[in-house]
Amino acid sequence: MADTTTWTDDNLMSLQSHVLAGERAHPGATGDFSWILSAISLATKTIGNKVRRARIEDVIGELSAENTHGERQQKLDVIANDIIKSCLGSRANIGVLVSEEDEEPTVLKTRDEGGRYAVFFDPLDGSSNIDVSVGVGTIFGIVRLPADGKGGVDAILSPDAEIVAAGYVLYGSSTIFMLTTGHGVDMFVLDHSIGSYVLAKRGVTVPHARPIYSINEAYSSRFSDGVRSYLSWAHEHNYSSRYIGSMVADVHRTLLKGGIFIYPATSDRPDGKLRLLYEAMPMAMLIEQAGGRAITTSGTRILDLCPTTLHERTGVVLGSTDEVDLFENHQ
Repeated sequence: MADTTTWTDDNLMSLQSHVLAGERAHPGATGDFSWILSAISLATKTIGNKVRRARIEDVIGELSAENTHGERQQKLDVIANDIIKSCLGSRANIGVLVSEEDEEPTVLKTRDEGGRYAVFFDPLDGSSNIDVSVGVGTIFGIVRLPADGKGGVDAILSPDAEIVAAGYVLYGSSTIFMLTTGHGVDMFVLDHSIGSYVLAKRGVTVPHARPIYSINEAYSSRFSDGVRSYLSWAHEHNYSSRYIGSMVADVHRTLLKGGIFIYPATSDRPDGKLRLLYEAMPMAMLIEQAGGRAITTSGTRILDLCPTTLHERTGVVLGSTDEVDLFENHQ
């Protein structure tokens, strides 16, 4: 049988080639993103391999230690955290690393010493689901640090710090790398036969509307009246419910299929549960770059928030523009 495969520039373009092509289109580009994203690419390919082999290598389950949020760490949380820090720590242009798993930031160098960027990351979102083979992922944001020479927490929390790129990697039936550098969202898929992320789709956009909501309704008694009002309206209008319990997987479905993802503040967690720096902000940037909306439960645009602590929490509502508008109408 004849080979009917049609090769295009897209499906022959690797993640690194894509980033380098973007840099060539901007004469002032320094090559910093190429170095950072190559490190993230290597780290996530390594983590993905660990996830696939987790049961074989007996790295499923909890450790006795808790992380800075009082949550019991999974074995793979620690492994993924170490892999990312190892890959990113050698990049000369990175000044600070901030991880969900570490109470304090890893300060590598000040801006004056060449540390122009900070990388925020959740090394393995949804890790408690690994033992039942649910999709998990890595979330990251790249922030340009202010040019005042400061380092550490002062630089990260400065209002002059700017998120300039964000993405996630979903370890599921395939390994998907979603990326934005502020010019739309592109999707890459790991081709294991060549060991490279290859471009699968340019300019991913979230549908404007879709009658699907994603929320853990088991906590409905703790939701605000506004959230409960929206859910009652959604039930009356025959919305479908889709909830996986892994933020990366739920947001990925919302990004591709449309609808709304809601992780609201609750009576016992009035500030919300998701972390602003390395969960909410990267996902908000991706959704907005794909044409959607991302707000807090109270209606503030997430990317307008200025964090005051490293592990600050927030409620999150994101997805199709029309669906977020409808949610907001009930608050």
